Amino acid sequence: MLNLIIVLSAAYLLGSIPTSYIMGKIVKNIDIRNFGSGNVGATNAFRIMGVKIGIATLLVDIGKGFLAVKIVTFMISDPTNIMLIATGLIAILGHIFTIFLKFKGGKGVATSAGVFIALVPVPIAITLVVFIITVWISKFVSLGSILAAITLLVTELIVNINNSFADIEMLIFVFIISLFIILRHKANIKRLLKGNENKINFKKNRTEL
Repeated sequence: MLNLIIVLSAAYLLGSIPTSYIMGKIVKNIDIRNFGSGNVGATNAFRIMGVKIGIATLLVDIGKGFLAVKIVTFMISDPTNIMLIATGLIAILGHIFTIFLKFKGGKGVATSAGVFIALVPVPIAITLVVFIITVWISKFVSLGSILAAITLLVTELIVNINNSFADIEMLIFVFIISLFIILRHKANIKRLLKGNENKINFKKNRTEL
């Protein structure tokens, strides 16, 4: 029990690391919350600080989720699915409600991806392909995130149907996180429908900051 408490605490603190905020302070000497969408996720880092910093932010945020789940296997012998899920969930919540920025963090997409890379590698691989293709063609990260959440849920559902719902806990977890990600993009959905959602420019490097 003590090990589990330590793992969950570590997962929350790891998830809470505000990568784009730190990047903004160290690399550009800015508070990213004062620019763009004001969000401290990887998308705003791309938009405000350029492709290189955006990619670095994205990879670190993915790594937070992946590492949080892997900590369980180091600290607890033969962890259950519930333990793995709980740790992943805590890491995602840490990113969204970071203690370091008055509990106002990112939307949790990248950290969720890291968690699911550790938990459901095949469904998330398909999901990442959908995300990359969608963003590359449309230039809308929000649209890519929404379609990725739907793809992950559908893919995990197919996996569970094929194995007679042997991993029902994982399916429920995927459903909750996918729904939460979509709800976190409610404002983006409205802008997409109105045709005024911001696109991301992969060639643009915001060196003026």
